[in-house]
Amino acid sequence: MSVFLGTERLVLREFTADDVDLLVELDGDPEVMRYLTGGRPTPPEAVRERVLPRILAHYRRPPGLGWWAALGRGSGDFLGWFEFRPTREGDAREVELGYRLRRSAWGVGLATEGCRALIDEGFTALGVQRVTANTMSVNAASRRVMEKSGLRLVRTYVGDWPEPIDGAEHGEVEYALTRQRWLRRDAA
Repeated sequence: MSVFLGTERLVLREFTADDVDLLVELDGDPEVMRYLTGGRPTPPEAVRERVLPRILAHYRRPPGLGWWAALGRGSGDFLGWFEFRPTREGDAREVELGYRLRRSAWGVGLATEGCRALIDEGFTALGVQRVTANTMSVNAASRRVMEKSGLRLVRTYVGDWPEPIDGAEHGEVEYALTRQRWLRRDAA
């Protein structure tokens, strides 16, 4: 197991080909997928043939960037994943932050804990200059995680999605944090 980062309650490690069932289970929960697909599960064959290969391919790119399996520090239980990957191919100065956790991990600060750890690592060790994150405008829980992680609302926009889901009419939101603002916040 290749551990990338640890926090008080989390271990973030690289995914492996053996993790397919964990991802199928996570993406099979309608509540987890509510703001992504309207609650439709990701088909297992899509996880095997597209999702996991895409995740694994990112580890060959700039080190420290990609998707990270989140495990409970004490239990080793799979809790979900965090994404910290370049918004433009091969350019690690701007990265997208994302997360998807099992319902059992909701509401106890784990998403914020993992996000803060990735942001800190990105700004101190990986050369990141800007972190961005997006969600549906109506996804209040995800927006709170972004705000608690130090990101601020940049804009609201309407995406042209092939299959709109409930709440899409309210648009999407983009949050961001620059290294410069992070340094000022950290110094304060």
